[in-house]
Amino acid sequence: MKDFKKLLVWQKAMHLTDLVFDLYEELPWQKVAELKGQSTRASISIASNIAEGNSRRSEKDKLRFMEIALGSAFELETQTLVLRRRKWSPAPEAEVLLDTIQEVQRMLAGFMASLKGAGK
Repeated sequence: MKDFKKLLVWQKAMHLTDLVFDLYEELPWQKVAELKGQSTRASISIASNIAEGNSRRSEKDKLRFMEIALGSAFELETQTLVLRRRKWSPAPEAEVLLDTIQEVQRMLAGFMASLKGAGK
C-alpha cells in the first residue's frame, strides 16, 4: 500500500486547504458564503484526488486523478481571483493563497509528466 501522505504535492495541497479555511474564517460571511463553500470544496478535492490517485495501480488511472486535482486547483485559483477582484479579501492573504495554488499546480504538472514518462 502506497502512503500518499509522503507525497510532497499532497502535503502542499493540505497546506493549501489550511490557507483557504484560514482566509475564509476572517472574511464577512454575507459577502463570501457561496465562494467559501466552493473554495473549500475545491481545495479539499485537490488533496483528496491526489490521495485517491496514488492508490491506483495503473499510471493511466493515477494520471486521471491528478488531472482532476489540477482542474480543482484552477477552479480554486479562479475563485481566489474573484475574491481579489471584488476586494473582499486582504491583498497579502490573497497573494499568498494564489502563490501557493500556483505552486501546487506546478507540482501537479511535474508529477503528471513523471507519470506520463513512466507509462512509456
